[in-house]
Formats: sequence, structure tokens, C-alpha cells
Amino acid sequence: MGINVWIPRVITPVEQPLPAAIEPENQMIASPIEDSQSSPDTWDNLKAEVQNCTLCGLCSTRTQTVFGAGNQHADWLVIGEAPGEQEDKQGLPFVGVAGQLLTEMLRAIGLSREQVFMANILKCRPPNNRDPHVDEIKHCKEYLQRQQQLIQPKIILAVGRIAAHALLETNEPLASLRGKVHSFNNTPVIVVYHPAYLLRSLPEKRKAWQDLQFAKHTVITMEQQSCVD
Repeated sequence: MGINVWIPRVITPVEQPLPAAIEPENQMIASPIEDSQSSPDTWDNLKAEVQNCTLCGLCSTRTQTVFGAGNQHADWLVIGEAPGEQEDKQGLPFVGVAGQLLTEMLRAIGLSREQVFMANILKCRPPNNRDPHVDEIKHCKEYLQRQQQLIQPKIILAVGRIAAHALLETNEPLASLRGKVHSFNNTPVIVVYHPAYLLRSLPEKRKAWQDLQFAKHTVITMEQQSCVD
């Protein structure tokens, strides 16, 4: 595919000491979703709702919806901003060049695509890959929350600025959100650079490696604390 396996030559430690106990710093947790159905939510029901969604104008320009893919019981939930051209054609998340780099980044910390669940803030591609509109994010956010509830992940990777802003309901620069444990519906969130940005700014791969190491350390610390409790 023309993408070299991404393995850093030197593992550079995070500049700031990692905390002994991980406590979510951002406590802006979305309110629980009201149960409008008498029966429990299921993957089939949710996927059908997404496929037939007409809540915003993107339904008229999409080729197909991009529901998400991966392990439905994954410890890691990886969330990007929106499908791109290749994702819109194939109906799968992170399958373009940037997605291939993300796959190699995860592989570098011992995770395959089959071990994680990948999804996006939006389920439909915005025309010309423009940034998502506020109303589009609002309509799609419930689908993402329901996916999270079904998966029950241990950690969420917010991939890129737009995904981080939508999940955390903030406008802080991505640089100030890195290296911290945030929270979305009581699940720890780690903010990482979008691989599309890394393809344009190769020197930043060092920081991306630090972010992934920090996320892995967060999961390990949580598991250790759980064993003690």
C-alpha cells in the first residue's frame, strides 16, 4: 500500500511524569440517553437506525453510512471526526491513507484493528470533507453514545481536534488537551493527533508515540487498581 510500518526508532518518555493514580480531569459527562424503546438496545437495531437516518442533510449526499467496525466488546474505542472519500465508498472507518497509518500506530503498541472498535463522530461523509456542522454532530452523537454503551470500552482515543472537541465539549487547542485523562460518559478519554496531520507533519510522530504510550499506561493503571480493589 506504500505505507511503511510505523515503529519509532527511539521511545521517548513523556515529558511530564505519569501520575500514579489516573483520575479523569475533564468531568463534562454527557447526560444519560433516555430510553425511548421498551426493549434493550442491540447492535442490529442501532445499525438499522443509522443506515436509515435522515436527521440532517448529509443523508442526501452520502454514498452510504459508516457505522463503525471492529470488536464489539473492545477495550479500546477509537473515534475520529467523519468518514472521508474512501470510507464513504467502502462503508468502513479509517480505510484511507491516514487510516492505514493509524492501523500501524496501533500495531506499534500491540493492538490490531480486530482488537479495537473504530467509529466516527459523524456516520456520513460531509461534502468535500469539510468540517462537521454543529447540528450534524448533535444528531449523530446519540448513535455514538449508544455504541459506547454497547461496547463498554475501558478507554476512548479521540483522534484529532474535531473528535476531541465534540466528545469533550470544549474549544481548547489540541496541544493543551494532550497528555491528560479526560472523560466521556465515565470512560477515560485520551486525545491523540489525527494521522492525516501526522502525514503532513512527520516530526510530530514523536509526540503521537508519547500519546499512545500514555493511553496504554492509563489502561494498565486502571487494570492494576481494579485488581487491588
